[in-house]
Amino acid sequence: MENNLETPQMDTPTNEINQRFRSYLPVIVDIETAGFSAKRNALLEIAAVIVEYDENNDLQITERYTTHVVPFKNAELDPSALKFNGIDPHHPFRMALEEKEALELIFKPIRTAIKRNNCTRAILVGHNPAFDIAFLNAAIHRTQIKRSPFHPFSTFDTATLGGLAYQQTVLAKIAQAADLTWDNEKAHSALYDAEMTAEIFCKIVNRWKQLSEAL
Repeated sequence: MENNLETPQMDTPTNEINQRFRSYLPVIVDIETAGFSAKRNALLEIAAVIVEYDENNDLQITERYTTHVVPFKNAELDPSALKFNGIDPHHPFRMALEEKEALELIFKPIRTAIKRNNCTRAILVGHNPAFDIAFLNAAIHRTQIKRSPFHPFSTFDTATLGGLAYQQTVLAKIAQAADLTWDNEKAHSALYDAEMTAEIFCKIVNRWKQLSEAL
């Protein structure tokens, strides 16, 4: 799909999300893993949060999806990573899905949202998202999924945006600076971290819109 829309000027707010982000739909993703190597360590949990405009042209969370993931065959499980995120990959009540099934579960509503908003594809929003997109791309490669809804390398980083807007780069500290309540007990759950990252992203984008309208 060719995008012939001109980049909007700072003093001209748009009311279509496909115009605001150059035909991309922001989707906030957080991934919990069994280590730092996207090729060797298992993807254990993934969450995706979809954001769209409300009636006031403010960005807001509209949908949330998450699932636990069965470690792929011969995946390495780093004990220190499991201790950090508190995940027991072999717990009988994890209700984990095989990697391909988990990705398709997450991708299906994202594709629907892309179509609903007349976007060309999703762009991953994350906190230090190089980590998340590396694991996502490795899982897509392993499962041979042919049509990922995400741009393969472009991302939005809330660590960078947080440094710009709130002089903080740590997720918890950005949340506190943005007057959001941070719960350390829930942190490092993929869904909780994705939701907090989404709240921060929405606040920054909406704040920019307000500043633009004031000029």
